[in-house]
Amino acid sequence: MNGDGVPLFRLSGVSYRYLDRQPALAGVDLAIYPRERVAILGANGCGKSTLLKVMDGLYRPSAGRLEAFGEDITVIADDPVRSQWLHRRVGLVFQDADVQLFSPTVWDDVTFGPLQMGWSPGDVRRHADNALALMGVAHLADRAPYELSGGEKKRVAIASVLALDPDVLLLDEPTANLDPRSKAMLVDLIEGLGRAGKTIVTTTQELEIVPAVATRVVVFGDRERRPVAEGAPDDVLANADLLVRVNLLHAHLHYHGAQAHVHHHPRDSEHHE
Repeated sequence: MNGDGVPLFRLSGVSYRYLDRQPALAGVDLAIYPRERVAILGANGCGKSTLLKVMDGLYRPSAGRLEAFGEDITVIADDPVRSQWLHRRVGLVFQDADVQLFSPTVWDDVTFGPLQMGWSPGDVRRHADNALALMGVAHLADRAPYELSGGEKKRVAIASVLALDPDVLLLDEPTANLDPRSKAMLVDLIEGLGRAGKTIVTTTQELEIVPAVATRVVVFGDRERRPVAEGAPDDVLANADLLVRVNLLHAHLHYHGAQAHVHHHPRDSEHHE
């Protein structure tokens, strides 16, 4: 836990069911503090993406209480006016950048949010220019999103959120399906945003990026659909038994002569005998 006093987010017993039937979150208790960088670590289907959509006010919890910035926002998904207030302060970057980028050009995508807020033309341009420069994609402003690489799309998607200068960034699997160079570049950018004072919540199942993007790790169980452990990145990553239990590592049995050894591998890694 960060020592900065009142949490920006507090979830108390938050649950969510898709179509009121399929459980996605089950009794989540979680607090996020100012200037923290928190990694939500868990396998597919554990509720990570749903958690971010609840925190962003897109989904209304089926049960429990959700607070943000000291206010009860449990039912904010039903209130368009208060939802706009929340979206000004909290920016969600979806796992699939194609969901987020829908305009004819990168510039149109990055200026969309500020224009919807009714900002002056000068403020719109200033914030969009700053966001594009920060993410290193100013040279792409006139390009169509479909012309971009996967890594470029991710950076533009983040820029479209940063243009509103939110207090909190919610990043859903930001490095998924990126090549190593694009992944490294994006991780560096996330680190830089954290050093600049942004509160960042990153969902991932890619263990190698965790030390760079997080100061605290919250581990979700793939069966429990709620936090089952938390701690400093080094401590969590050193707990192989925990990571095997939540389906982020798998144990592989090797025989060297008559001697058997168990080695741990990332769940989605390739392994060759």
